[in-house]
Amino acid sequence: MNFNNLDQLYRSVIMDHYKNPRNKGTVEDGSMTVDMNNPTCGDRIHLTFDIQDGVIKDAKFNGEGCSISMSSASMMTEAVKGQSLADAMRMSQEFTKMMLGEDYEITEEMGDIEALQGVSQFPARIKCATLAWKALEKGTVEKEGNTE
Repeated sequence: MNFNNLDQLYRSVIMDHYKNPRNKGTVEDGSMTVDMNNPTCGDRIHLTFDIQDGVIKDAKFNGEGCSISMSSASMMTEAVKGQSLADAMRMSQEFTKMMLGEDYEITEEMGDIEALQGVSQFPARIKCATLAWKALEKGTVEKEGNTE
């Protein structure tokens, strides 16, 4: 597949997640809630998770922002469901490496997330793509801090 076809495929995956977001909403009685925003462009995210025995049983998001931030949140919530918090943090670290143009490893469990790799060419948009992931990291650190 040549670059133009791959680029077009990735764009269509991103737009599909933006127009048909997965896991939009709120986890009732969620055990972890995180709010973050990106003041540079106005993206805002509200994440809720149902975490049982260190495993993410459910993940949902609400928010507003550009297609990159909202599709990334959709992809992230899909990827982390059923994962341990530790594995979700590893996924987040690999995603950040991808955004920074570093060597990264995207596993099958991460689903469509690699469609966002082109964002790394646009430094101003990296914060949009990483917003949901940074919120996941923030919530995990706060949650782990509260249990010790």
